[in-house]
Amino acid sequence: LGNTSMVTPDDIKGWITEKLPCDHIELDGDGQHFQAVIVSPAFSGKNMIQQHRLVYDALGARMHAQIHALSMKTYTPEDWASR
Repeated sequence: LGNTSMVTPDDIKGWITEKLPCDHIELDGDGQHFQAVIVSPAFSGKNMIQQHRLVYDALGARMHAQIHALSMKTYTPEDWASR
């Protein structure tokens, strides 16, 4: 099975959606660097830093242990619908 410590975009997607209600989530990456687009009603009324913190909190310790770089764009469902 090769290197079982390699994190996939699907792993990260699962970890985020486990803790954060998401209307839409896209994840892409190469095992080291990941890019995410996350749409969640939990983001409503929060600024970008607060939104990103919610995602980091959902990932918890994995953020530093297994994910080296995650760049994300976060949207409320309203912002996503009107972009």
